[in-house]
Amino acid sequence: MSEQSKEVLMFKKTFTRQEPIPPEGIKRATELMLTGKLHRYNTEGDEVAETSILEQEFADYIGTSYCATFNSCGSSIYVALKSVGVQPGDKVLCNAFTLAPVPGAIKNAEAQPVFVEITEDYLIDLDDLEQKAEASGASYLLLSHMRGHIVDMDCVVEICERYNITLIEDCAHTMGAKWNSKHTGSFGAAGCFSTQTYKHLNSGEGGLLVTDDEDVAAKAILYSGSYMLYEKHKARPSMEVFERYKKVIPNFSLRMSNLVAVLIRSQLPQLDKQGKRWNERYHAIEEILRGALHIYIPIRVEKEQYIASSFQFTLLDATKEQMEQFIDTCAERGVEIKWFGNFEPKGFTSRHESWQYLSEGGDLLTTAKILDFLCDFRLPLTFTVEDCQVIAEIIKQVAREVVQ
Repeated sequence: MSEQSKEVLMFKKTFTRQEPIPPEGIKRATELMLTGKLHRYNTEGDEVAETSILEQEFADYIGTSYCATFNSCGSSIYVALKSVGVQPGDKVLCNAFTLAPVPGAIKNAEAQPVFVEITEDYLIDLDDLEQKAEASGASYLLLSHMRGHIVDMDCVVEICERYNITLIEDCAHTMGAKWNSKHTGSFGAAGCFSTQTYKHLNSGEGGLLVTDDEDVAAKAILYSGSYMLYEKHKARPSMEVFERYKKVIPNFSLRMSNLVAVLIRSQLPQLDKQGKRWNERYHAIEEILRGALHIYIPIRVEKEQYIASSFQFTLLDATKEQMEQFIDTCAERGVEIKWFGNFEPKGFTSRHESWQYLSEGGDLLTTAKILDFLCDFRLPLTFTVEDCQVIAEIIKQVAREVVQ
């Protein structure tokens, strides 16, 4: 049967429905609400708050010494920038392919982003990174593992060491993922993670900052809004470290609540198992689309131990008009694809030209060309492997129909 004569496939499920919170999380959340102790510092005697327990559990999971929780990943990135020493006017290197909270955090810190080009595999371009590190004199790199794609971290660390650059990792899309058996978030001065509803752990909103630096940890806890109650934290440095900062670090009131921590704690033990389920769905789509006409899927190396909770590909050989037709036709058949080439920001998706609150973005011709045809969609675990195969067949079918 020719491709043209095949039955038009349709997909019926929503791309935004997540799995329910585990029963233990619902049970513990109900118990917590009955006590009314939702604030992390509302404890009595030797009682340990859910947030403090989560911080210790998450630090142990990542393999770092310290962890501080926040109301969002964006807040944790902002605090990480402040805690490593970013001052107003400082230059911060950052890959140009990222989401708005990242440049937003840089803006909030009153710093100046220096955007770095990306490669066709959606990774920060290491050659451009090195050139801009030298040319800009920047002392900081805020590296986004955007959509779960992990660059060669050995090379990143080497470049940072050579140019005396402090590394912060945005791990919003890589919780549980590793580079060469080492967790993302543990390569630099700080790593920031998200528990927003479409991430690997779902609490609606939430952020976690991990570090091995006692000064960064103490500052982050104080910035989060600990008042003088930091002793109640478990995954913290010694009290002596706080003495250096307790009167000079402002309280930004960015704390996580105990209710959010309960939801996260109930999911954390299953994270590695869930990661395998996500990858099963990713591989089902990859098997159908890799090598398909007009579609490019990024190459992923063995050291990149990713967790693919979303899928990205580039539509090849298309005009912008055909790209728009491709997105619209996929939507008509039930496949909701986010397009980074859209002229106007839409939903969660935006690109560097839209961030006009920044003083400058620089010429990013390579990145712009890649984003013009970059497609992105979620892989919720409410989809079966068979669902994902149908999605892939629809994409393959529409690409052949639209791109002539």
